[in-house]
Amino acid sequence: MIKTHKIKLYPNSTMRKELDKLFDYRRFVWNQALEIWNDMYDASLVMIDKSIRPNERKVRYELVANKADWQFERSARVLQLAVNDLSKAWANYFNPKMPNHDKPRWKSKKRSRKTFKTDRAQIVNGKLRLDQPRGTKLWYDIKLAELPRWRGDIKQVCIVQDADGYYASLSIEAAVLAEKRPIRRVTGVDVNVGKFDYRTASGYAIQPTIPASLAALYARITHYQKQLARKRTTNPKRFNSATYRATRTKLKRNYQRVERIQMDLLNKFTTKLIVDNDLIGIEDLDNQHMRMNRRLAKNLHRSMFGKFKIMMQYKADWNGSTLILADPMFPSTQRCSKCGYIKTGEEKLTLHGNAKYHTGHDDYICYQCGARMRRDENAVDNLIDYAKSKVQG
Repeated sequence: MIKTHKIKLYPNSTMRKELDKLFDYRRFVWNQALEIWNDMYDASLVMIDKSIRPNERKVRYELVANKADWQFERSARVLQLAVNDLSKAWANYFNPKMPNHDKPRWKSKKRSRKTFKTDRAQIVNGKLRLDQPRGTKLWYDIKLAELPRWRGDIKQVCIVQDADGYYASLSIEAAVLAEKRPIRRVTGVDVNVGKFDYRTASGYAIQPTIPASLAALYARITHYQKQLARKRTTNPKRFNSATYRATRTKLKRNYQRVERIQMDLLNKFTTKLIVDNDLIGIEDLDNQHMRMNRRLAKNLHRSMFGKFKIMMQYKADWNGSTLILADPMFPSTQRCSKCGYIKTGEEKLTLHGNAKYHTGHDDYICYQCGARMRRDENAVDNLIDYAKSKVQG
């Protein structure tokens, strides 16, 4: 099983320069590969010959065959993995299941994220050792903030430069043999904008996903975004001043703080769910299509539906829990958890409640058995019933 651990790096001045060279080289190779890919594809259309369409092997061969002398002083693995990433990007772009995936684009030196990958890194004496390119005389191991949490072979390392320094994401093949636990404790999680509703041994509970502490950070982000937009509008040709770059760095740091607060919250919540329960039912929401609603898109993104599902899936595998994803068409909101009656037509609950019976957003009233409960608690009970039926069935 592949596990990933993100660790902060503390390179010395020499290695910072070398990392910057590798960031630039990866961007250079990506742009070269993209140009070759587009040329090959255009040629296949002109010649009406599918056999000359581009693929990862053909593009990589062209890049290697036309290497400049200075490129032999850079890691060959950076080139090969950059072409591999480009191939995956094109595959995702043409994948009908990923309708919103962007077309691979040219990477600007000023705007693109600084990153590269290698599959020849090692941990030596508690430090990260990257493969030393040919002809490079000064090369040092890089200090790590902590050692990897898991033992195993390092399959790949992705190094990025964030607003506050350098980070390495180590993909480690760890031996994890977690047997499925017997089902004794069961819960369901109803995913909502800004919160998760779930059930514990003592009753129903709510986990906020957008805590109050983020309000000030979001206000600062909006302020910096307006400042940058104003500078670009006022002087579109020469807006990239020292002040502009300083403001952009502040914006990145605030985005980073938001991400860390939310990821910390989500990690703790998902771990608690997995450790405390043997069977968990969650909704398999169509996140891509839900974001097409412009009024909800920002809050949907901030609620981290997609990351929640991914975390629950791999943590369940690690710990031997059983995770059940409810079918997107399962009416967890419309179904009565007491008698099984499903509301249809004018009886259905919407985000505003029910206009015909004048019920609010948070109220669920069954018109069949008369049960009254909170809308989200009813959905949680329905997800628990769904999970149990899938295991028993």
